[in-house]
Amino acid sequence: MMIIVLLILLYLYLIFPNLKRKDSLEPYTKRYIAHRGLFNNRDVPENSLMAFRKAVKNGYGIELDVQLTTDNRLVVFHDASLYRMTGIDKNLTECSYEELLSYRLLNTNEKIPLFSDVLQVLHPDTPLVVEIKAEGRYIETTKRTVEMMRNYKGLYNMESFNPMVVRYLRVHEPQIIRGQLSYNYLSDKKSPLHPVVKFTLTNLLLNFYTRPDYIAYDCVNYRNLSLQIISRFFNGFCVAWTVKSQEQLEILKKHYQCFIFDSFIPKQ
Repeated sequence: MMIIVLLILLYLYLIFPNLKRKDSLEPYTKRYIAHRGLFNNRDVPENSLMAFRKAVKNGYGIELDVQLTTDNRLVVFHDASLYRMTGIDKNLTECSYEELLSYRLLNTNEKIPLFSDVLQVLHPDTPLVVEIKAEGRYIETTKRTVEMMRNYKGLYNMESFNPMVVRYLRVHEPQIIRGQLSYNYLSDKKSPLHPVVKFTLTNLLLNFYTRPDYIAYDCVNYRNLSLQIISRFFNGFCVAWTVKSQEQLEILKKHYQCFIFDSFIPKQ
């Protein structure tokens, strides 16, 4: 019996988040967050300046993704490969920024934007969620993102699927609100990760190492035990990604405090 109790206590210790800065996250409860901007991927591509301007105009917060080019320019783009959004069969991190300037997003006039240019179109009160991509030179990407944000006066936080990024922020930039992204890795047949690693990440067992200020979890898997304990027992801050309909949003309001959406316009 004692062993069971100790194992339960150990589990709770492993998944315990940082609860000291929930007040700093309150602005994120007052606005819905537009995933990659307010886009439709027809005439308004995701992660484009047009999509970000549209999100700001409509009063939404913004979630975006940053990656690093070969010449160390921070750009805003989600996929590892350029193919889906530009038709070019090449990874973004293999390109210089000058090369990227020759590509267009989904046959529009929109280009892959510099992160610095995106920051220029935001309002200071626009809640911003910056995802550091988990692949490639993720620590260097983190460092350069942090440096760029030093003089930014608006509201922002940083998150990543990679616990090493969140750990870096905890140790080296503790003033920045940090979030741990996760989902059900165990159901992802394409992931090359070892099953033990998948289990660990799915169940947030590295929170003791990263102590994130919030958890951003795939909203389809909101019944995950660790997420439920963090949300209900610890009263931690949980972010839902990516909400795809008003009906889904209404269901998820019982489980999350902040909502990243696309594919529909939430009722205000």
